[in-house]
Amino acid sequence: MTEERLFSIADADAELEELRVRLPRLREARQRLIETSERITSAVEIDGGGIEGSDWFRAQETLKRDLLWLADRSILLRDADTGLVDFPAERDGERVFLCWRLGEKRVGWYHSERSGFSSRKPL
Repeated sequence: MTEERLFSIADADAELEELRVRLPRLREARQRLIETSERITSAVEIDGGGIEGSDWFRAQETLKRDLLWLADRSILLRDADTGLVDFPAERDGERVFLCWRLGEKRVGWYHSERSGFSSRKPL
């Protein structure tokens, strides 16, 4: 079993530049999947999906690539729409999550392992 990565605040902040690029792209790919899935359902009856199907596959590949990137770094995607992520960490000997949302300048919040965004506290 691989040991889980724990982030310091500096480690989490170091990931933000790339997250600011990947999270909007991930959100857009997810939305394209949803929209093209609806169109594919109709198009399949006519021509097997056609162009709508290829749009779906491109969006799926983008989503997969960015989700794997997050997983490889032990960054937890909590909400694709708002770009909310958690970084596993330890604070005062307790397991916590450093919490960041797209649009925030830096990682400045945390919450316990058993709570979520609504219970986050400033670092």
